[in-house]
Amino acid sequence: MTSFSAADAAIQPKVEPRPRRKGAGMALWRAIRGNGKAFAGAVLLLIFLIAAILPNLFTPVKNPNARAFALSLPPSGAHLLGTTSYGQDIWAQLVWGTRQTLVVAVIAGALASVLSVLIGVAAAYLGGLADDLLSLLIDVFLVIPAFPLIIVIAAYANGGNLAVIVGVLVITGWSYGARQLRAQALSLRRRDFLESARVRGEGWFYIVNFEILPTMISLIAANFLGAALYAVLTAAGLQFIGLGSPSSVSWGTMLHWAQSAEALQTGQSWWVVAPGLCIALLGAAFALLNYAFDEISNPALRPVRRQRRNRGGN
Repeated sequence: MTSFSAADAAIQPKVEPRPRRKGAGMALWRAIRGNGKAFAGAVLLLIFLIAAILPNLFTPVKNPNARAFALSLPPSGAHLLGTTSYGQDIWAQLVWGTRQTLVVAVIAGALASVLSVLIGVAAAYLGGLADDLLSLLIDVFLVIPAFPLIIVIAAYANGGNLAVIVGVLVITGWSYGARQLRAQALSLRRRDFLESARVRGEGWFYIVNFEILPTMISLIAANFLGAALYAVLTAAGLQFIGLGSPSSVSWGTMLHWAQSAEALQTGQSWWVVAPGLCIALLGAAFALLNYAFDEISNPALRPVRRQRRNRGGN
């Protein structure tokens, strides 16, 4: 019996263990702390989050749309960025506008990422005709000119409604992430740890949620950041051309009203520069954070850095 057991064990195939993410939170923190660009992005995003959640910490003005001040005042101690042609505090509008901008970015980015995961992973896992049809759907949305389509949909669907803007951003922003996730899932479909799960009799729900998706967390997070950046820029563009709600306060609507009042021509440059700069900084924060997720998803980047440091020390 002993010799039979040894021989039987010798012929058993070696099953590749499923990749595990140990201490994902600590790994993310180490990656952000060890990467100057990623750390700068995290700090910028944290500042915007605090301003969105607690705007009263940055300005005493409760109603940024209130026309309670003198018109077209220059920057001063009372009004850090001056006032608009309508008597509104520009700094207060900038701070309060952070909330709507981040809400659009987070909700649209999250929903687009969920749609990307559902379609991209389903196409790779199902294969065959389902893969062909879903891949065709992805390709169609990839080649459609996005911004003209967004303008048409928002204009005919009451674009001033924030829910409509978010829905349009989700519909037009999921395809690129789905293509990436499909390619990654295809590379995992025939891995040994998935074959062993099928042999054990695990269903598709378990395999997808507990075997495939945990190995793709960093890629999903990177896709979310990309979708959020797309949402920020596109929503600001829609609001700038007048497809946002005129009564809402966001950086895009600030640019719209500044352009309508010819702010640059009348010496009110901060009315234009401030929201434009915040849009750029928020976009930079999302882009810089991708460095941390690249480091987690591509471990080869870390040894290269260590080697460079060691060479510099020698």
